[in-house]
Amino acid sequence: MSRTLIIGAALSALFIGLALLSFLWTPHDHTTLNIPGKLQPPGGAHLLGTDHLGRDILSMIMVGARTSLGVALLALAIGLTFGVPLGLAAAMHKGSWLDETIMRGNDIVFAFPLLVMAILITAVFGPSATNAIVAFGIFNIPVFARVTRGGALPLWEREFILAARVAGKTRAHISVEHILPNVLNLLIVQGTIQFALGIQVEAALSFVGLGVQPPTPSLGRMLADAQTLVTLAPHIAIVPGVVIIGIVMGLNLLGDGLRDALDPRLQRLRT
Repeated sequence: MSRTLIIGAALSALFIGLALLSFLWTPHDHTTLNIPGKLQPPGGAHLLGTDHLGRDILSMIMVGARTSLGVALLALAIGLTFGVPLGLAAAMHKGSWLDETIMRGNDIVFAFPLLVMAILITAVFGPSATNAIVAFGIFNIPVFARVTRGGALPLWEREFILAARVAGKTRAHISVEHILPNVLNLLIVQGTIQFALGIQVEAALSFVGLGVQPPTPSLGRMLADAQTLVTLAPHIAIVPGVVIIGIVMGLNLLGDGLRDALDPRLQRLRT
């Protein structure tokens, strides 16, 4: 097992574990305001200090990480649910009108930068976690469609696929039974990348006020609230910033490690 995979898995497990723990326990109630105790430095009863409203930053971080991970995970699920079948269908009917329609539709979505499209959707339909999920979910669909199609096309020329066709299996049956299992490694790696990107998008949207709305904590909004107080209490900006960097770095390292572990060509090179 590579060092990259171990470090990525450890970082990801740490932050995901903190997020899951917040369902059961946090050091303090993240909704409780304590104005006299605002902007306390890290230490004592508040391990990471308090924010401008006196809320415990560690508790806010735990719930905020849960929010970010939830938004990214649901957006990832949308991309996989719709993108993978579209990619399989495009590869199954390579060169047909269906393939062209799917891929040109992907090009249209890719013509809009991710953040611009996300801001547009949330600005039109209103700022909320749901609209942030929909915006990034739509962007994920063509990503997974392209990855699936790219991985599936060479497989259709392989001998075991030709044998399955000779045996009388339909294209749809072959796609599900033989093609999909052989592109799972690509989807897993791409999934970790999109998961990390989803956390960045949620933080960016919340930072500009178009993501998760109060009173639900968000890592991005914690940064937005701290920007005018950085010189007075730098910890309220540093902590959520480090957490975002840690989550994204962990997931990216996890993706790189999984790619190395799951790609047989890289395995042969190492041996």
